[in-house]
Amino acid sequence: MSVMCNRCVLPAAPPDIILNADGMCNICENYDREERAAPKGERGLLETDFLKILDKYRGKHEYDCLCMLSGGKDSTAALYYVKERYKLKPLVFTFNHGFVPDEHIESARKTVDKLGVDFIYFQTTFMKDMFRKIVATKSKVVICPVCSLWYMLKTYEIAAMFDVPIIISGWTKGQTSGGTRSVLSKCACDQNPEEFKSMSAATKEFMDNHVRTDPKYADFPRTMDDVLSTAKKKYNSKAIVLSPHWFVPGGPEEYVPIIKEKLGWDYPVRSYPKKSTNCDLNFLATKLAIQNYGYSVYHIEMSNMVRMGIVSREEALDLLAGEINQEILDGIHEKLGTVADQP
Repeated sequence: MSVMCNRCVLPAAPPDIILNADGMCNICENYDREERAAPKGERGLLETDFLKILDKYRGKHEYDCLCMLSGGKDSTAALYYVKERYKLKPLVFTFNHGFVPDEHIESARKTVDKLGVDFIYFQTTFMKDMFRKIVATKSKVVICPVCSLWYMLKTYEIAAMFDVPIIISGWTKGQTSGGTRSVLSKCACDQNPEEFKSMSAATKEFMDNHVRTDPKYADFPRTMDDVLSTAKKKYNSKAIVLSPHWFVPGGPEEYVPIIKEKLGWDYPVRSYPKKSTNCDLNFLATKLAIQNYGYSVYHIEMSNMVRMGIVSREEALDLLAGEINQEILDGIHEKLGTVADQP
């Protein structure tokens, strides 16, 4: 097993992640360097920043925002904040690519019923062939970022359909570039490139060799820049993407008790990492990412949150120690018509 950074939870994975003589990774070093160099007020977002944006659009459309809802704690809390804390009128959107457990969908439905908000549920098999191709070709592309290209473009399409000015996600500070003002620039995808360098190269290779040549996915976006460009040109969407979690202090320890009390929300029976709500395909995506790179997108997210002091290193390690259930993996392969690698 690779040696892990003694500050975050990223392993040594040259050439992208390298530990210095003191056992700290280059990602943590870069973070500290940027913290020291940032002008006062340039790092960190305040709730007042969020309120200024909301007030700019409030009451000018049928719906003030489109909330993406997975049924998990982060998106549920984001919707709760939007409806009850900020008094906006949201339209809620839940998507299912065929691998979302019924438990998650029911959680989402229960939340929208409790809050009395309008709800769109979208289920499709469109991505199944692409998922199958990723597994069958043994590509090193990470499934989740590719899936995000699809669901973000679909979200922009729905936003344009209802002329919604703001898309609300449940993305945490750890899923962005560290909760800095740069998250406001383009769909919150200004991620530190070092952790994703090899993953991004694998995505490009997969897109060039397996997506561009498939007529079914001829118009599929290759990057998040493509998503933004298509949203603007095809759907004339000017929606901006925000998450309340970037602006409100604290993390799950603050909002999970609230949604449990107010909405009757609870953690799902199974998911990875612990205390998260992710689709079944996520188990396979995580297994393959760790197999190919030594870490997953969740190691990146947790490491960001450790650096920001939202969770401790010990808490992050515990959450990442969740089981990747073999029965679930077998079910995914059966649904995709693929064969699991033999140990």
